[in-house]
Amino acid sequence: MTALVTAAVAVALSCYAVAIALAFVRLVRGPAAQDRVLALDFIYINGMLIVLVLGVRYGSSMYFESALLIALVGFVSSAALAKFLLRGEVIE
Repeated sequence: MTALVTAAVAVALSCYAVAIALAFVRLVRGPAAQDRVLALDFIYINGMLIVLVLGVRYGSSMYFESALLIALVGFVSSAALAKFLLRGEVIE
């Protein structure tokens, strides 16, 4: 890997870490439940992006498969939380 790609990976990982920290603040201080759900969505998306950047850095396909699993679990949990906030129950 070239020095430019290594530096770009380091900058991307640090930006994602800052974004997760700010989303965690919104998760803790969010005035409404909807804000907290959006913060959780943002955290799992950034976590998935961190895994993808690490996959590029190390050149392993296992990182990409784990990113797909994170995306799948995150989508299902977001849909369940949205349904819970809308109706007050998840299972009908």
